[in-house]
Amino acid sequence: MQTLCRAAGTLVASMSRRPVEVYFDLLSQPSRAVLILLRAAGIPHVERPVALRKGEQNSPEFGRLNPMRKVPVIVDNGFVLTESVAILKYLASTYDVPQNWYPRDPQRRAKVDEYMAWQHLNTRMNTAKVFIFEVLIPQMTSQPVDDQKVSKALKDLEGTLDMLETMFLKDKPFLCGDDLTLADLLAICELMQPLGGDRDVLKERPKLASWRSRVQSALGKTFEDVHAIVYRLRNKSRL
Repeated sequence: MQTLCRAAGTLVASMSRRPVEVYFDLLSQPSRAVLILLRAAGIPHVERPVALRKGEQNSPEFGRLNPMRKVPVIVDNGFVLTESVAILKYLASTYDVPQNWYPRDPQRRAKVDEYMAWQHLNTRMNTAKVFIFEVLIPQMTSQPVDDQKVSKALKDLEGTLDMLETMFLKDKPFLCGDDLTLADLLAICELMQPLGGDRDVLKERPKLASWRSRVQSALGKTFEDVHAIVYRLRNKSRL
């Protein structure tokens, strides 16, 4: 009887739960990662775009959600959460998503956490610098690309790619083992960002390029839809 009561309580709670609200900008790499997880895992959600280029993050309404005025942000039944890594872990732990995303086994989960702790000052920072210097600043200022800054950013990124390949990927299909995880999701979204300037940073790295293909294939249309804005920027840069 107690088991039946607990099951009934869980069912009632799930039925009363409102869809997750997600505030995002598809030009934001971590926003794309959160949106892909929500869509790929089938988590009920409502999408609330925030156009950073238009300054929509500066509205009083958004400021009440996130005083840092950054995306992504989620609201889950009144619970507000910022920071992409925290959001991804929360979603994977709270909702009935496939366990490959964030394994329950402590050691396998720790390897995913290891990458997510490392990526902030590595994959994220160095791919972002390439995009900012090669695409964002020239578009915002109408000034030519500063080739010296781009070269320095690319040099820094090379060290990151070395570690990504030799420390994390090694000879595995995915960064943390045989299955796609949150680590792969964060990494792929960051590594796609320089493509907005028609720069494929994995072009000369066949092992990482093969990993990227596996991730894209696993995510299918969801990946392509969320990265459509990056492809548009790439195509625009070729004109």
